[in-house]
Amino acid sequence: MIPMGLEDYRKKRRFDVTSEPSGQKPPRRPKGKALIFVVHKHRASHLHYDFRLQWRDVLLSWAVPKGPSLNPSVKRFATQVEDHPLDYAGFEGVIPPGEYGGGTVMVWDTGTWTPEVPDVDAALDAGELKFTLNGKKLKGSWVLVRTRGFKKSPRPSWLLIKHRDAYATDHDITIEEPRSALSRRTLAEIARDEGGDVARAPTGDP
Repeated sequence: MIPMGLEDYRKKRRFDVTSEPSGQKPPRRPKGKALIFVVHKHRASHLHYDFRLQWRDVLLSWAVPKGPSLNPSVKRFATQVEDHPLDYAGFEGVIPPGEYGGGTVMVWDTGTWTPEVPDVDAALDAGELKFTLNGKKLKGSWVLVRTRGFKKSPRPSWLLIKHRDAYATDHDITIEEPRSALSRRTLAEIARDEGGDVARAPTGDP
């Protein structure tokens, strides 16, 4: 699975309205520097989490409705969405109402990731990418597995699964760690500070 590029990302957004980064000049990763990952908690029309892995100068992205689970027996459904620019990793704030994805966005977790396979592109094409996360909340070994998904969905469907290791647990990390990894704010506080929907945003907090 070669990255899609940012054409779809840009087509869906009006950058004179939203403060999301346009990615017109994507920053390049210095040679030898670790790959980043980020998980955005996004209270749009529905609460979901966006799981993003840096690869080939973009953030490969999956929407995970229920968020990551540290329990290896729990398989989280993940829908592949358009690639995002690298500087989106630091975006936290409010997407205006009426815009694509309108709502409150939190950097729920961030850190670095390491492939557990020799060829990431081949693993993505084959539909099984194993990797290690070193984040503030998510750590250890994980896998993304492509599935057949729903017949009516035009987007590829995957499962995000935690491997059994020292970081596996049946604790619900989304409930126990609800705050931003960057600002320590809740969704309600981000909406209040950034002029968002202060009635809707708190429904995404525990």
